[in-house]
Amino acid sequence: MRVQPEIREREKIPHPDASALDLVTIMRTLGDPLRLEIVRLLADDRERNCNDLSAVLGIPGSTGSYHLRLLREAGVTRTRAVGTRRLISLRRDDLEARFPGLVEVLTR
Repeated sequence: MRVQPEIREREKIPHPDASALDLVTIMRTLGDPLRLEIVRLLADDRERNCNDLSAVLGIPGSTGSYHLRLLREAGVTRTRAVGTRRLISLRRDDLEARFPGLVEVLTR
């Protein structure tokens, strides 16, 4: 079965361009202890399923999705769709290129 182009477009998950990352937005987003904990969990550079992250953090899936969306929109994480699953990773390279040393400070 061939996927319609408009369906493919809906499946694409938007992320800010690396050049558009804003330190104030990132820091405001990471001001929440739960979101900072998510970044620390992702610091090992492994992709995590959003449901697994919610389970590790002991929060409902809807709460996890909310916080993960904020992190993605701020440019801190990348979300990749694999079927119905969403795999989350830290945008370490983009963050380091734009703000050298930031990831190290956040993950101590």
